[in-house]
Amino acid sequence: MAKTILTVDDSGSLRQMVTFSLKAAGYDVVQAVDGQDGLNKAKEKTVDLVLTDQNMPVMDGLTLITNLRTLASYQKVPILMLTTESSDEMKAKGKAAGANGWLVKPFDPKRLIEVVQKVIGA
Repeated sequence: MAKTILTVDDSGSLRQMVTFSLKAAGYDVVQAVDGQDGLNKAKEKTVDLVLTDQNMPVMDGLTLITNLRTLASYQKVPILMLTTESSDEMKAKGKAAGANGWLVKPFDPKRLIEVVQKVIGA
């Protein structure tokens, strides 16, 4: 059975590129348009990995991660940030919120798949 990844980004084109890359690698994908949408979808169905942007309307990525980590079903689910933010300060905030890793946009689809496979397997 394919592993499911929740991808959260307010950019439709980026969600499409990420989804295309992940599906081509054999993963199922659930898409969310912002942090609140991502939190709602995460509550409906526990996924194997969350991939979230930082800068989004309604709820940003760090707030989403903080909220997910309060849910029993998301205590151990890996969460990766996929964002334009690359400062050490922002990465430290992400780690403190509960992020397991950080990828900077623009992303390389091959690298994305390598990281996802390393974190949750094929």
